Amino acid sequence: MVPSGPAVGDRWGRMRDVAENGVRVSRSWGSSGTPETITVEAPGYRLRVAAGDSTARLWDTTGRWVAELNLLGALDCLQGPDETTALEPVMVDCAGPHPVLLLRRSSTRWESAAARVECRPGEIELSWEVRGRGTLDGVHLLAGRSVMAGGGSGFTPSGGAFRTLFSPNPGDPRRLVRGAGESAVIGVVGDAGPGRGHWFSTPAPLCLVLTTAAVREPEQRLPEGERWWTLALGGPVDQLNFTQLRYLPADNGFALRLDYEGQTRVDGAFRTPPVVLAAGHRDPYQGLRWYRGYLSARGWAPPRPDDHPQPAADRAQAVTDAPGPAAPHRQPRPAWWSAPMFCGWGAQNHLAATRRGATAPDLSTQANYDRFLDELEARGLVPGTVVIDDKWQAHYGTCEPDTTKWPDLPGWIARRQADGQRVLLWWAAWEWDGLPDELCVRNPSGQPVALDPSHPAARRVLAANVARMLGRDGLNADGLKIDFTARTPSGTALHRYGPAWGIALLHQMLAVVHAEAKRVKPDALIVTQTPHPSFADVTDMIRLNDMLRLDDFEPDAPVVPQMRYRAAVAAASCPELLLDTDDWCAPDLTGWREYLAVKPEIGVPSLYYTTHLDRTGQALEPDDYATLREVWARAGRPARGKPC
Repeated sequence: MVPSGPAVGDRWGRMRDVAENGVRVSRSWGSSGTPETITVEAPGYRLRVAAGDSTARLWDTTGRWVAELNLLGALDCLQGPDETTALEPVMVDCAGPHPVLLLRRSSTRWESAAARVECRPGEIELSWEVRGRGTLDGVHLLAGRSVMAGGGSGFTPSGGAFRTLFSPNPGDPRRLVRGAGESAVIGVVGDAGPGRGHWFSTPAPLCLVLTTAAVREPEQRLPEGERWWTLALGGPVDQLNFTQLRYLPADNGFALRLDYEGQTRVDGAFRTPPVVLAAGHRDPYQGLRWYRGYLSARGWAPPRPDDHPQPAADRAQAVTDAPGPAAPHRQPRPAWWSAPMFCGWGAQNHLAATRRGATAPDLSTQANYDRFLDELEARGLVPGTVVIDDKWQAHYGTCEPDTTKWPDLPGWIARRQADGQRVLLWWAAWEWDGLPDELCVRNPSGQPVALDPSHPAARRVLAANVARMLGRDGLNADGLKIDFTARTPSGTALHRYGPAWGIALLHQMLAVVHAEAKRVKPDALIVTQTPHPSFADVTDMIRLNDMLRLDDFEPDAPVVPQMRYRAAVAAASCPELLLDTDDWCAPDLTGWREYLAVKPEIGVPSLYYTTHLDRTGQALEPDDYATLREVWARAGRPARGKPC
């Protein structure tokens, strides 16, 4: 929550023609001597607002109409919806570095409400301010509800000439762009269920990119004069107390919605995170690079790296009571982070397919991992990093090894390290199995649904778990592969200890994990699936995640275009971070081979199989191992042993 209410003062309404920093504000006058329209002309766009209207018309530099922005806003509460009953004339403030338009309105829910529009060269930043009391539910931006007399009543979105929408959050693997009349969701909630398959990146950058042209590929050349526009959300990460940003399409229009889910209480002033429209991008990835710069310039993400990227964050001490931002790490990136990786999840799944009644987590055992690595070494493949996947723990919440499956996990890790390898442990975010209920987010029946990192005691337990997994007097692993961030708790009826919710709550958890990992082992590698720029301070490597959505009715899709797209998103948003190329679930041997060939161009090569694919049961052939040896040698890991 931003503690700022609607601005007041004599400067509002002093309407004169002003040109500042390349932005010119002018107005036209009616016959009665009152201003009829306010026009803002700036590099990249022209904006016009009628003095008594609630919409702002937007044109690009060629004079092409782009959008009609609804400025009302609707900050709905559990206590009831926010409807507009009256408007005041738009006022202008030209006292600051950039002109600001202010539209005040009367609300059925709030004591006062206003929309604020700051006009900068190349970009328009909008925010909505209210004062009063209420518990936020769905917050609609660039849309509103009207019950004013003399006009159309009901919910009114913004209008737009946009035809193509790019979302940085992976959805349908068959398409990298979609029509502007289709929905999109970016956030920290998702799973394999219908309509919830947007879980590969949690969160992705909160930055949609749109164009008025009809295109089929993100990097397709646009017609002369056409450009992409970013439609992005800013703000400090600890104030992103919502679970999802939704793009809601309408007939020739759109709106944005933030899901606060009744978890944010307003008592006084509240300002929404800013929405920014920026013009002139040649492709969506340039728009994402602009977005990283926008956040970094305001201190909402770590500074952008220079030409020699550094890893994103070393912490001086554990964050157990007050997680927050820290200074960027200045040490060189450890060379071993870039070594080829082997994760046993695909091999575990193949074994499960051959053993009746067995599940893949059952087969995360010391004996099986010795077997997996022996199978690879016999073919001249010794990974630099080994990831022990689900489920090596006796209980997810305590991170103690299951000694029936891993009789001597510390000794096993030590032997791998002595052989020049590093070991990462798979760790499931939000899991509470084995922990006291009071350290959890709970439902009305008191049942836990997730670990609660807003609770000081839970943060201390979380830090202790990390120390146990990575510390020399514990398991002494070299880092963590963090999974299931999409299981962030969601629901109006849930109860937690502190004020953080949604995206902010996930960042709070990862801040504890990352800080304690660096305290215990400064070169520890933390792998997440969070390519939002504001999460660059709590991760070292972005995992591109599963190739396919296996629960879809038709899961098969081309792998290489999808993974290139995810890598391009992560590289544009978090260029200082390495990329884990992932390897599961391969659709078939042909698709696996196609992806293997391009992995060195994308990121760190990762392998999930040893002898067979799990989905099809196809066996890897001698040429496949030869290609793997070549790919790994290019990544600095020469072959060892005697290849079969």
